[in-house]
Amino acid sequence: MKGTSAAATPEEYFDALDEPRRGELLRLHELIRAVAPRLTPTMEFGMPGYGTYHYRYASGREGDWVLVALASNKKHISLHVTAVVEGQYLAESYRDRLPKASIGKSCIRFSRLALVDLDVLGEIVRTAAAHPPYPLT
Repeated sequence: MKGTSAAATPEEYFDALDEPRRGELLRLHELIRAVAPRLTPTMEFGMPGYGTYHYRYASGREGDWVLVALASNKKHISLHVTAVVEGQYLAESYRDRLPKASIGKSCIRFSRLALVDLDVLGEIVRTAAAHPPYPLT
């Protein structure tokens, strides 16, 4: 996954960024903390993550992942959201409400925070926090 860092804490991750990207990711961090305070911030896979859970597939494969994560990439900011609601990836279900973002199954990418509606991003994170794929640890 691109945008990874050797930072030990989300604060170190944000501090290592240049402006204006630092300010944009800090605004997203504050938004996530405000709308989903029970999602504990951590560093996972080189990105600030929120809400760790342990997964186990029918195949026996298992591991730990986060419900929401942020990444600063060269050309864009990524908001990863691993929730599925009513059989649909949550990020994909908001495609029409974020027309200036590039949206995959569980990733929302945009070049600048001004291109997306923060209220919609807050709604996505709030909904994800209410629908984790596995119990949060």
